[in-house]
Amino acid sequence: MRLPRALSLLVPAVALAVLASGCAAPGESSGGGEGGSRTVRIGVSDGAEPYWNVFRDKAAAEGIAVELVNFTDYNQPNPALAQGQLDLNQFQHLQYLANYNVQNDDTLVPVGATAVYPLPLYSTKHADLAQIPQGGQVVIPNDAVNQARALNVLQSAGLLRLTDGGTTTSTPADIDAAASKVRVTPVDAAQTAANLTSADAAIVNNNYAQSANLTQDQVVYSEDPDSDKAKPYINLFVARAEGKDDPAYATLVRIYHDQQVLDAARRDLGDGGVFRDNSPADLQQTLAGIEQQLRSR
Repeated sequence: MRLPRALSLLVPAVALAVLASGCAAPGESSGGGEGGSRTVRIGVSDGAEPYWNVFRDKAAAEGIAVELVNFTDYNQPNPALAQGQLDLNQFQHLQYLANYNVQNDDTLVPVGATAVYPLPLYSTKHADLAQIPQGGQVVIPNDAVNQARALNVLQSAGLLRLTDGGTTTSTPADIDAAASKVRVTPVDAAQTAANLTSADAAIVNNNYAQSANLTQDQVVYSEDPDSDKAKPYINLFVARAEGKDDPAYATLVRIYHDQQVLDAARRDLGDGGVFRDNSPADLQQTLAGIEQQLRSR
């Protein structure tokens, strides 16, 4: 999930072992358009970001008044949506949504894609990946969603090997230590950046990297956003199952991908995200596959 500035869909949990700061408390509206023939309440984790003003203005021009409801706790937007307090939410990726649905026997569905935010490996000791020594220490987040994703990133970087081949449910128990170059230390996601002073490298979610003033120059490896491994981490607009074909929601997804909205989002959130326009059917099929995998564990 995207982990916005001051946050980190967040992911979410996201992600979402990931929190965002915003301008309103959970359940409070952070604004909405005026004059629209229909109001849509969207739960977000970055409601204070100015790009939402561009989004709301364009929605209002098409007859939809958008109210943003800002959350600072990733545990809240999905229950709020399921209970009808929201019409949509936009804070999480497919993997986080699948975990929620399976754990809560729910049927929330994606109705549109937003972006993938590649998960980076930072180092303040080494200038590139090759300098990380044999037996070096790499810190990763310890929450289930981000931990599995981090392990897959390290495997693709050639720093370790996973005996299960690398899945969205991999754990440190799946590391083949004899075939791996580094030792992995899971810590709370909020502590990953702080551990860079002692570790050789760390997987740090976007919000914590920004809070720690980490820079792109300190990234020694990053997840490939076009890889199959990254698809579960596409961020989403999510609705209740009965609303999955609502034309107003499709309109809002289209508006999100308006060039002026995307340009504003890049200004506010940085250039780390790779925008995606996967169809709802494709997203729903991918979600079903992830949920099946989780249920078979």
